[in-house]
Amino acid sequence: MISKSGVAPTQAEITTVLDTILTAQTSAASVDASYALCDLLLNSVGFRGLKNYGILAEIKKAAADKKSGTRRESAQNLLGALFERFPPQQKISEVIFMLQDGGMVACALDALADKGAVVRDAAQYALDALFGNLSAEALVVGLIPILSTYLAKRSGKWQGTVGGYKLLQRMADKAKLTIGCSKEEANDKDVLRDALGMKLAGLIPIVESGMHDLKSEVEKQAVATMTSLTTLLSNDDVAPRIPLLIATMQNPSTETLQKAIHALSQTTFVAIVTSPVLALLTPLLERSLNTPTTAQEVLRQTVVVVENLTKLVHDPVEARTFLPKLKPGVKAVQDRASLPEVREMATRAASVITKAMGDDSSNLSGAIERTSTEDVAKVLEEEIKKAGGLSGDLDVFKLARPYICGMVAEDANHRQTPRISARVTPYLEQLMKEPGSAGTVGTAVQQFYIDEDHRKYGQPIKEDDGEIEIVNTDFSLAYGGMLLLSHTNLRLLKGHRYGLCGRNGAGKSTLMRSIANGKLEGFPSQDVLRTCFVEHNQGEDADISILEFVAKDPAIAKEGKERISEVLSEVGFTAGPQGRQSEKVGSLSGGWKMKLALARAMLMKADVLLLDEPTNHLDVANVKWLQEYLKSHTEITSLIVSHDSGFLDEVCTDIYHYEPGKKLACYKGNLAAFVKQKPEAKSYYTLSASNAQFKFPPPGILTGVKSNTRSILRMTNCSYTYPGASKPSLHDVSCQLSLSSRTAIIGGNGAGKSTLIKLLTGETIPTTGRVEKHPNLRIGYIKQHALEHVEMHLEKTPNQYLQWRYANGDDREVHMKQTRVLSEADKAQMEKMVDLGDGGGGKRIEAIMGRQKWKKSFQYEIKWIGLLPKYNSQISRETLIELGFSKLIQEFDDHEASREGLGFRELSPKVISKHFEDLGLDPEIANHNEISGLSGGQKVKVVLAGAMWNNPHLLVLDEPTNFLDRDSLGGLAVAIRDYKGGVVMISHNEEFVGALCPEQWYVVDGRVTHKGHLAVAADRFEDSSRPGSGFNSSVASSAVSSATASAVNSGAEDNGDMAFKSKKKKKMTKKELKDRDVRRRLRHIEWLNSPKGTPHPPDTDDEA
Repeated sequence: MISKSGVAPTQAEITTVLDTILTAQTSAASVDASYALCDLLLNSVGFRGLKNYGILAEIKKAAADKKSGTRRESAQNLLGALFERFPPQQKISEVIFMLQDGGMVACALDALADKGAVVRDAAQYALDALFGNLSAEALVVGLIPILSTYLAKRSGKWQGTVGGYKLLQRMADKAKLTIGCSKEEANDKDVLRDALGMKLAGLIPIVESGMHDLKSEVEKQAVATMTSLTTLLSNDDVAPRIPLLIATMQNPSTETLQKAIHALSQTTFVAIVTSPVLALLTPLLERSLNTPTTAQEVLRQTVVVVENLTKLVHDPVEARTFLPKLKPGVKAVQDRASLPEVREMATRAASVITKAMGDDSSNLSGAIERTSTEDVAKVLEEEIKKAGGLSGDLDVFKLARPYICGMVAEDANHRQTPRISARVTPYLEQLMKEPGSAGTVGTAVQQFYIDEDHRKYGQPIKEDDGEIEIVNTDFSLAYGGMLLLSHTNLRLLKGHRYGLCGRNGAGKSTLMRSIANGKLEGFPSQDVLRTCFVEHNQGEDADISILEFVAKDPAIAKEGKERISEVLSEVGFTAGPQGRQSEKVGSLSGGWKMKLALARAMLMKADVLLLDEPTNHLDVANVKWLQEYLKSHTEITSLIVSHDSGFLDEVCTDIYHYEPGKKLACYKGNLAAFVKQKPEAKSYYTLSASNAQFKFPPPGILTGVKSNTRSILRMTNCSYTYPGASKPSLHDVSCQLSLSSRTAIIGGNGAGKSTLIKLLTGETIPTTGRVEKHPNLRIGYIKQHALEHVEMHLEKTPNQYLQWRYANGDDREVHMKQTRVLSEADKAQMEKMVDLGDGGGGKRIEAIMGRQKWKKSFQYEIKWIGLLPKYNSQISRETLIELGFSKLIQEFDDHEASREGLGFRELSPKVISKHFEDLGLDPEIANHNEISGLSGGQKVKVVLAGAMWNNPHLLVLDEPTNFLDRDSLGGLAVAIRDYKGGVVMISHNEEFVGALCPEQWYVVDGRVTHKGHLAVAADRFEDSSRPGSGFNSSVASSAVSSATASAVNSGAEDNGDMAFKSKKKKKMTKKELKDRDVRRRLRHIEWLNSPKGTPHPPDTDDEA
């Protein structure tokens, strides 16, 4: 059957046109004649003419004509015209071009090596035209096998090889997620990414061989192609290691392999492992396992990586593809490794591999069988027969059948069933006997696979569930140059409460903010759907009363003052001149600010509440109140971002989760139900350092403090009243802290917890009573509104901020404390004449120059105004305090303490970025991103890094859990648990406090009560049973000791004054030294035989 109504031209006519093309004098004439030939064929015999008239054979012949550059160029021009015009109109021509008689792609690739630039350009044009016309499935099923064959033969010219690698690179680049593409394009990219990912196992060895090519151009292009191919790994765990893995492939040696394996063994694998990841890592792991000279330590690391990876392979089909390559290597290690520890690990890894491959039972439990090309062929032939059969062209159909079936199989396996008919109908249009029957076949095949998909994966949940739908939108979301979500759907039902879950930096707050600002495409506007963003941030109007603050919002003012006052009372703000409504906004604690934001939302009669970390700053009673409020108002829909797993469990009816591939997926039920469906999301529950590891630097030694339970900071009978307040915030408080303290300060909102911390750290001065601290004590302090620390430095990068803060050898933030600011009285004090009674008369102090031990205290070297340094005097600490110079001493002590902590810290960008990395902030971000562009969680890490730079002895955290996501919270909990200094924290997060603090101080109405001896809930840590975890070592003992002999309930050590004796070291005899060395050696040997991860026992001089 002829494609179009035109009459078929004779062979002679076609030969004449071909001659015209091949002998044309100019390129333009050759191109015009080529397009004319395409039109002639398309209007008559169509694709059949390409072979019947011998056109393709003629092109191959002309392309190989060494004598005539014109003929070679014209051959490529004609090929370009055919590649450009035929596939869009007659899809079946793809089969002719790529598969019949060896295909034409190799001809174009060979021409890239031609010495004539015009020939090379024409060949490149032809390849581009074909590439542009192929669908995602056609690229994978048609073009990849051709390129694989071409690149594997290694006998062609290098320019052709480079061209082949370039096409592979373009394919990988085409699959990348980009900002601003349409939904269809995004769907094409998804299909191409999934299908290419499955083919990586075959492509990586081919590209890797090019990376070792002697021709530098080929090597360069192969590295570029490999870099592009690795972007197909949507695995956050492996992504940071990719440059190192590519370098290892490029320069294979024992050293580079060791480095790569070491880096992988340091990686915590959390995300599900899929084919692309296995394809990349299997060759490296295989090489490490099978090299006889691999060191035992490297073998151990390799086996650990294999075990960790295999645990996360959820698809037995993928496991059966890759793991058989690793199994013999692991088996060999199991049999032949010299260290028993390595053999034991290999045995464990081997059993995990066996389990993953489903070897225990012959059937693949839990595996969903893949659709093969043969399966599709049976269905396709059946449908073609039903629709009246083929008109002829059996030789073409014989080539086309595996091609069409391969594409349908790709779509069926990646669950892209709506695309199937477009992979069948256009290819059969020219081959079927009955007009229009190709469409019938396409629809029937598609329907078969849609039903098959439902059989395998279950029917999709019907959406019309009788509920009122208020939002249903498809959107993409980007932040700066980063794509966060790509063409995903958000559907909200009235009265449902949705929890938003995802890793830190996934874009949860960005999504909320873009909804609140009306920037989310397809989300109903404020006049259709009233949306209110509830956040605790009312800093700009600190000086007006609460009632005025709420009433000044034009959207709320129309409600009238009575209604506003009524709603405020409902939330807990009492009315009247003495009530809370008349208080200033600035005087509210974090929890009350949150309630105020909720009251505003109630007054705005919001349909949708956007709650970003609503439980931050709320005490237990208020969290309970918020839960009841949300559950009782069934007409309000809420979208909640929270790190409080208990709250999400209690409140949520559905969970939206950030899935790989930049999509949102909705799961019915609360957080616990969601974790059952997606076990890898368990990190929303336990405190673990698996995704975010913090390392706190060890605190330095404190002069005279030999015992961890010796108090180093003490408060005696302190009271404090805020200026202008009628009653004191704190009343007659006494407490003390030691290096082993793990203390939580707990109390209602506004009870005075932050005030207590500020008094302890010297931020504020008590109205009555005194605060004493060890002269060398360094305190790391993080405020409740942690971001206050960096608010004045938003234009700096984190690295610059740290350099600024410690530029002068001590911590600049200390100078901003109230205890350090000189009041008028202090300035007058500095003018005071001091008479030491040494006959020298009265003198004025200029500065303290130095300090030294004196009896049980210190004496300070004083420089006098107008006198030379040789007249400096030594005055004891007590005398100076008596004379009223406590602030001067305080300043010098802080400077000395800071200098001691910074003594071995080099303030260079490289060292600083390593410090940031230890505290969980990517060095790339720390060095190049301004603080203003960081997320809340990242800013907290900057503040943490700032506080920990000078190795503090005591870490004071005011609500540390407020801005951290689950991963960072787990990392922080483990870091605090293993930290060797003291920790005091205010936190409403019961899970966090209960896991860390055996000692708790309750603050109620300005009075403090102490509770010690609390058992620590170690089971809240993911690694609570791990040998060598902090609870079994030093901190466990410190937790016990702070319960038995803590600063609260033991009076033995603490009732004396805070004087620190310096103990004189006794010189050891030769025998004692010898015995000590023996003990140390035995301890070291014992440690070498202990399980990996056990901390090295300390070498101390005061041992028995």
